[in-house]
Amino acid sequence: MKVKTECSKIIKPFYEGNSPSTTNHTPLSIFDKITYDTHIAVIYAYRPPTPSNEAIELGLQKALSVYREFAGRFGKDENGDQVILLNDEGVRFVEASADWTLHEAMPLKPSPSILSLHPSLHGVEELVQVQLTRFKCGSLVIGYTAHHYVADGESTSSFLVAWGQATREVDISPIPSRETSIFAPRDPPTYDFEHNKLEYTSRIKEKCSITNNDVSDEIMVHKVHFTSEFLNKLKAKTSSQDLWDKPYTTFECLVAHLWRVITKARGLGGHETTHARISINGRTRLSPKVPNYFGNLVLWAFPTTTVRDLLNQPVSYAAQLIHDEIAKVNNDYFKSFIDFANCKAKDDDLVTTADSRKQILSPNIDVDSWLRFPFYDLDFGTGCPFIFLPSYMPIEGLIFLLPSYVGDGSMEVFVAMFKDNLDVFKEFCYCLD
Repeated sequence: MKVKTECSKIIKPFYEGNSPSTTNHTPLSIFDKITYDTHIAVIYAYRPPTPSNEAIELGLQKALSVYREFAGRFGKDENGDQVILLNDEGVRFVEASADWTLHEAMPLKPSPSILSLHPSLHGVEELVQVQLTRFKCGSLVIGYTAHHYVADGESTSSFLVAWGQATREVDISPIPSRETSIFAPRDPPTYDFEHNKLEYTSRIKEKCSITNNDVSDEIMVHKVHFTSEFLNKLKAKTSSQDLWDKPYTTFECLVAHLWRVITKARGLGGHETTHARISINGRTRLSPKVPNYFGNLVLWAFPTTTVRDLLNQPVSYAAQLIHDEIAKVNNDYFKSFIDFANCKAKDDDLVTTADSRKQILSPNIDVDSWLRFPFYDLDFGTGCPFIFLPSYMPIEGLIFLLPSYVGDGSMEVFVAMFKDNLDVFKEFCYCLD
């Protein structure tokens, strides 16, 4: 897909009144520091008519005046700790064009060709980058990138909604909060759960770990559409296999199903241990809740079993593992982590297990659910996008779950797999065994 860059520039926040100080900074929280040290990119597509680039640019500048961290830069404070400098250095804004229709470029899917629809993720000092690509049919594709240390999925989607509000000249709501003092440890700190080898590992082991060689050419990101009918049948079948008082959620059933099918496709030995790393949003799990917190506020559940048990037991076995481990990541778990991260992790010189250098997660999987985030609500005044998807991330075992844009309860799942395993995955991904 050949895309021509027409203009690339830095744009800064636009303030209605007096501009704030540009000498302040905000610290990275313990939750920011344990996530992946990488930029994440997403793609939006809009049918004509669409607003002008100038209107979208001004809306972005207004949104940045509220979400100032995205217009800043990483730096160090007086203690040498990493912070976000609130210096309003701005974000990169790229205008581009494609000399064909969007229909000719369809289907848009995570592949190397889609990388031309957003700025590069490598060697970037800007914390946010935006690319507007105009197609000759009048369609508009927006590529958006942001550094994960600044915000998780919920915060990023909130910012994108605010960008649309500002472009439509609507007041930005809700106003985000980045009050990191809520993550102060208890006195005395209490470690009710084990966090070493889950969120953290020893620095010595991290140095000895082998980073995967570049295997991007061997990995394909495959898109699977699960209809609401299939999901209902999967949920009914999975829940009927257990004699407990309430059915499993659709999410638990689908992740259990995907975990089993991917494991089968990999051809792993029965004695191997496999886990699913599942993101858990802490905003509603902490007490008191912090619904408008801007930043990262995610921990993970790690349901674990052997390959033999995962494949030989019914899907309800995996669903129960997932259900139980997700339930454990509650307020007590988050508070225990806060104490551990602030105190023991520093004392023991531990490092995060979230390693953005890894390209192969086998025998494990990493599940990112975007099912409840308002990504489809990015409306610049002419309607919501008809396509939304993550960019190409060739990390074997990485899974994204998104609601289908048609809004009928169906889901889009993006699974990164070795090409050699894809045929087996396709054979069984719709099987209700």
